[in-house]
Amino acid sequence: MTANLRIKDMASGDRPRERLVSAGADALKTAELIAILLGTGTRGASAVAVAESMIDKYKSLNALARAPLDELRRTKGIGHAKAVALKSAFTLAQRMARELWTEPPVLDCPERIADLLREDNRFFEVEHFQVLLLNTRRRLIRAERISQGTLDTILVHPREVFKLAIGANASAIVLVHNHPSGDPTPSEADIKVTRDLIRAGQLLKIEVLDHIILGRRTSDRPHDYASLRELGYFYA
Repeated sequence: MTANLRIKDMASGDRPRERLVSAGADALKTAELIAILLGTGTRGASAVAVAESMIDKYKSLNALARAPLDELRRTKGIGHAKAVALKSAFTLAQRMARELWTEPPVLDCPERIADLLREDNRFFEVEHFQVLLLNTRRRLIRAERISQGTLDTILVHPREVFKLAIGANASAIVLVHNHPSGDPTPSEADIKVTRDLIRAGQLLKIEVLDHIILGRRTSDRPHDYASLRELGYFYA
């Protein structure tokens, strides 16, 4: 297939849309699925070729989903409408992941907490601090975003955290924030904030169960999160 071949010029059986109908979505390559979103009219280039060039540039769907809209619009063969279509598709995937929880989840281990918030935090380019409000059975009441900071700094005051917990009649909370760098290793500031909030919770009889830092998996790091409780920072 040449670079200037458009989807409508392909043999019928080779067009991504027709292949999806005949063989199912799972049979299509990632570039073909993206090409369906891009459609035709990619300035003379095949939508599949444009999709393949984007995958080659960003290396992963995660990186592509995190790309700013303005950056996508400047990509050869994309433009405004197709960049918006891509952003819409990735946002829908985020929302679908949230809908998979058919009832308030039990958040009694770091893995479940990471599973709940992973998609919401995946595209953040600065740190966002969140608190999960839990009932006596450790089921989620709701998640609240407290504040956001810079690439590697965030400010949190106990008053903001526990005002929400008291208002929701929560018996326990879980602290969560992301590291845009991808490395979930806690900083000294993360440890200090955690211990300050633990002490405040003890006074108010609202237990701080854990502080989860979300990052990204690598070949050397099998988990994309760190639990400060598991790392021993909840103990004197």
